Amino acid sequence: MSLTSLSEGYAPMRIIVNGDAREVKAATIADLLTILEAPQKGLAVERNRAIVPKSLYKSTLILDGDEIEIVQFVGGG
Repeated sequence: MSLTSLSEGYAPMRIIVNGDAREVKAATIADLLTILEAPQKGLAVERNRAIVPKSLYKSTLILDGDEIEIVQFVGGG
């Protein structure tokens, strides 16, 4: 799915992603992760200080002013 097709029909909104203000055209957490080119696995996402289960990424809407935290798990020891 291309960035253009994701952004069509969505109004830009201002959100905070990992502490940085951004203007995005995304409807859901899944859309945002695609726009950010985030990996498909090994992520945890929090929306307004509540963890979003991976099973809900496609249905969890992003609203203007939301604060999103994305954490990528890194293996090691």
